[in-house]
Amino acid sequence: MSYAVIQTGGKQYKVKSGQIIKIEKLPDSKPETKIEFKEILAYGDNKIIELGTPTIQGAKVEANLIKNSKNRTVLIFKKRRRQNSRRKNGHRQKYSMIRIEKIFSKDGKVLSEAEKMKKQTQKDEKKTIKKVEKKELNK
Repeated sequence: MSYAVIQTGGKQYKVKSGQIIKIEKLPDSKPETKIEFKEILAYGDNKIIELGTPTIQGAKVEANLIKNSKNRTVLIFKKRRRQNSRRKNGHRQKYSMIRIEKIFSKDGKVLSEAEKMKKQTQKDEKKTIKKVEKKELNK
């Protein structure tokens, strides 16, 4: 199974085709659109890997944007003991949920491709989205 290491939002992600991941919110993006990541740091499979210095020119990863949303609330509570001073604040980070479709090598060949979605698999995708969200909640 081929994989790629992409960089987006100041973070690095190891992705495989067909995988659903949460990344930092992409600006000016609407659901059901195609996204291309051109900052590929490495790609390969179990036998061969190609590393970039720092990126691989010509390699890219295509993905579909599933939805934009907000994470659960992170509470910030500051207290100074014996000073009668406390402050409570909350923050909800925005994110984009994407599904990796294709991984291209530097010469334009398709290394791996996700299965084509059917109407029945959309139900399965909703289940996997819920699993991803539950996994993120447990972190």
